[in-house]
Amino acid sequence: MKSSQLSILIFIALIAGIITGWVAPDFAVQMHPLASIFLRMVKMIIAPLLFATLVVGIAGHGDPKSLGRIGVKTIIYFEVVTTIALFLGLGIANFLNPGQGINIASSSLAKLNDIAQMSTASQHNSFSEFFVNLVPTSIFQSMSDGNLLQIVVFSIFFALAICAIGKKAKPVMDVLQATSSIMFKFTEYVMLFAPLGIFGAISYTIGSNGITILKNYAKIICSLYFALFLFVILVVFAACKIVKISLRDFIRAIADPAFLAFTTASSEAALPKAMTIMEDFGVPKSIVGFVMPTGYTFNLDGSTLYLAMAVIFSTQLVGINLSIEQQLIIMFALMLTSKGMAGMPRVALVVLAGTLTSFHIPILGVALLLGIDQVLDMGRTTVNLIGNCVATVVIARWENSFDYNKMHKFIAQRKGITTSLKDEESNVSFEHDFEVYNKG
Repeated sequence: MKSSQLSILIFIALIAGIITGWVAPDFAVQMHPLASIFLRMVKMIIAPLLFATLVVGIAGHGDPKSLGRIGVKTIIYFEVVTTIALFLGLGIANFLNPGQGINIASSSLAKLNDIAQMSTASQHNSFSEFFVNLVPTSIFQSMSDGNLLQIVVFSIFFALAICAIGKKAKPVMDVLQATSSIMFKFTEYVMLFAPLGIFGAISYTIGSNGITILKNYAKIICSLYFALFLFVILVVFAACKIVKISLRDFIRAIADPAFLAFTTASSEAALPKAMTIMEDFGVPKSIVGFVMPTGYTFNLDGSTLYLAMAVIFSTQLVGINLSIEQQLIIMFALMLTSKGMAGMPRVALVVLAGTLTSFHIPILGVALLLGIDQVLDMGRTTVNLIGNCVATVVIARWENSFDYNKMHKFIAQRKGITTSLKDEESNVSFEHDFEVYNKG
């Protein structure tokens, strides 16, 4: 309910900002502090959120060796699919150029970007410099500077050290788990200010640049949804073909949690129902219990695709033309930084702001994307859910433990087809399974 109310307020703020910027441009240009304050709040939570979630996500599984065969297969699959999503987003962004042709007044650019240093992108960065700069000299300085990549590297080594120590590190893990929970709640509090930030960003942008700038919003929205649709058609369809299931039946099976993810823009809201459905769909409970939660740290396909497009949008917006080498460097960075995203609304903005700051790219793009992020988030969150659900089937099939008979029964029930079971006990068992699914 709270998420729905916030979504409504965000849409109201979006419309109010458009009307204010159009009708009262002089008043609207005075609203830029609201956007700046919200962006500062977003930057404020980046370092502790990323550190806590990464360490808990990696070390929470215990000794990496104990993850075994399923863990290795899961991570390999996640990395392959995430890499495809990143490069698909990068390719479509370069083809459609969603950030080109947007005329932003210089005063607008300066004020909306007042929380970031105005400089060119890392024009002199090479792969060798990039890898050297991955290693922090001080984690506190990295957090102060907002260098996400150095925080990621420190977090990985910190998590591995916790795994090596074992039980002795339990007090530290307890603190970090509590910190992670606190930061999730902290992020929710910050996002409560999103309507004000969106109102300030939209009203100021339209007041300074005119109502015609709205056509550029349509361009980025259409570009992202086209990329997400293409990802589902190419990647998810291919995965379904490999494991020999119908994409149509699979989408029909997860329709309820997918709709919940779309309307709330929250993966966490749909996670319990999705896990129950995938168990009823034929995936063993042990695989569902491992792959689905892990996926919300390592396999956010829709969000990583969006980040690739958002980076290109942000650089094109301020007139920065990245070379192929620079784009690949940023894509590699996103492969690392995107692993710290939580499954809640608008956290991708946190990662986007941090990544842009790490490469000294103005974050004006974040300010402009604030107004339409709810619409963008709905699509990418739904693809996140679909990607994680199909991942459970792929891993189960890889382990030869996927129950096709259970899948056919579930699909038949969803289609309303009466199936003849061999005995009364089978009927009771099947009805019980379906009741569990209905209860969510």
